[in-house]
Amino acid sequence: MTENIEPKRSLDFVRGIITEDIESGKWDSRVHTRFPPEPNGYLHIGHAKSINLNFSLAQEFSGKCNLRFDDTNPVKEEDEYVNSIIEDVKWLGWDIDDSIFYASDYFQQMYDYAIELIKAGKAYVCDLGSEETRKYRGSLTAPGQNSPYRNRTVDENLELFEKMKNGEFADGSKTLKAKIDMAHPNINMRDPVMYRILHASHHRSGDKWCIYPMYDWAHGLEDSLEGITHSICTLEFENHRPLYDWFIDQLNIHHPQQIEFARLNMTYTVMSKRKLLKLVQDKLVNGWDDPRMPTISGMRRRGYSSEAILDFCKTIGVAKTESTIDFALLEHCVRNDLNKKANRVMGVIDPLKVVIENYPEDQVDWLDAINNPEDAEAGSRKVPFTRELYIERGDFMEEPPKKFFRLAPGREVRLRYGYFVTCTDVVKNEKGEVIELICSYDPETRGGNAPDGRRVKATMHWVSASESVLAEIRLYNNLFNTENPDKVEEGQDFTANLNSDSLEVRINCFLEPACKEIEPGQTVQFERLGYFCCDKDSTAEELVFNRTATLKDTWAKINKK
Repeated sequence: MTENIEPKRSLDFVRGIITEDIESGKWDSRVHTRFPPEPNGYLHIGHAKSINLNFSLAQEFSGKCNLRFDDTNPVKEEDEYVNSIIEDVKWLGWDIDDSIFYASDYFQQMYDYAIELIKAGKAYVCDLGSEETRKYRGSLTAPGQNSPYRNRTVDENLELFEKMKNGEFADGSKTLKAKIDMAHPNINMRDPVMYRILHASHHRSGDKWCIYPMYDWAHGLEDSLEGITHSICTLEFENHRPLYDWFIDQLNIHHPQQIEFARLNMTYTVMSKRKLLKLVQDKLVNGWDDPRMPTISGMRRRGYSSEAILDFCKTIGVAKTESTIDFALLEHCVRNDLNKKANRVMGVIDPLKVVIENYPEDQVDWLDAINNPEDAEAGSRKVPFTRELYIERGDFMEEPPKKFFRLAPGREVRLRYGYFVTCTDVVKNEKGEVIELICSYDPETRGGNAPDGRRVKATMHWVSASESVLAEIRLYNNLFNTENPDKVEEGQDFTANLNSDSLEVRINCFLEPACKEIEPGQTVQFERLGYFCCDKDSTAEELVFNRTATLKDTWAKINKK
């Protein structure tokens, strides 16, 4: 990171454990963490919490953090996912050029460790299929049964395991299991599978292997081989810790300390790569980086900044108890960040034409506009004012209610950076719909102030009709219409809660000419409308902007009460 993160003195429980370990001299007072994603999908905001926790711990305690790919399942893993994960971690601000590792680098060492356990009589080759294995394992209330192959001799197991490695058996026909205790109260300890046969090419090792380690076997070994001191996991791995400990203790190798914390749950969002993959594969969204997705790449495309996500992760903190975070808090962090650094521009996304009848037809008046009132160094720009303009359709009412202060027949308003204008007439089509407003302007009010001191109650944004830039605007809302998308009726899945109004595309929108200089990935504030990010689909002929967030901050409003 470019900015140093100072250690918190009001320590969360993870930092408290690490502080005690340093003070006691455990691990020679060193700290070595890791972030271990499986490259079987794109990372989401929940992973961002884990990334920032592990890398910030290493930074705060002058240690190291590895980015390690748990690539033990060739059927689901792809280089596309590896590349996306590397891009996401770097975008979040972490330097990983010298700290990228892969579980596949340790396949031979894991195999050798398995041989050790077989020779010690603590692992055996089993011929039970997956369904039979489940039946033999028992349940949470009933003990399991020993496999009929559990008492094979060491020599027989060594021979069969080598034949498994050499590709002499079909997929699923045999597994290597640890010999622990089929009556153990922790079901994970009931002779868990260590290796399965998969005749599939691996994205890195190719066809060298046809047996692949199970996650529970590989996880602790990878941490051990890399010298990890503190293995930070989410709570669902707590019941697996005794198995990791057992493997490491039997092999008598370096033993990291596993610490579990509560994963991130958020309203209106699913945090499962399996479910996100379904959305992508079923074309319910437009890819992993769809701005409605909770993926880091989707949020980046939507216009969220890495600083805002880091602030969000620091705000929610680290806890041991599961909870659900309001999605509005994330948007609050995004607004806080963008308010400080996003330049302001004017755009009209639901245009209504205005003709200023007393303004010269061919005249263009270039007005001074402030780029960012929160940043004096951002400077100013020129905005063209012409006879024909566009305003937001919602900023005009022919018969306004009492508290509507914007434009109406006979009413005077201020145009931002421009002049006072008064609506003098309304043009309608054959359906009776308003298609154009006729207005007059006061040339003495240039810059937005009247020499005679008269005041108006509304200031509106606008865009020149002749000098504007054409744009497509994509308005994004929550992907799901309920706070808990997994709460469905019997026979349904989470997709039943998809929000049919999560995307609204507006075409023929108009932006001020300065927007031509905005590059894909850059976020600006459309005055009075919200924050918008220039999308990668933009062309020279038509810009495309994604709405990042509205200006209204519901979370801040509620939490001020």
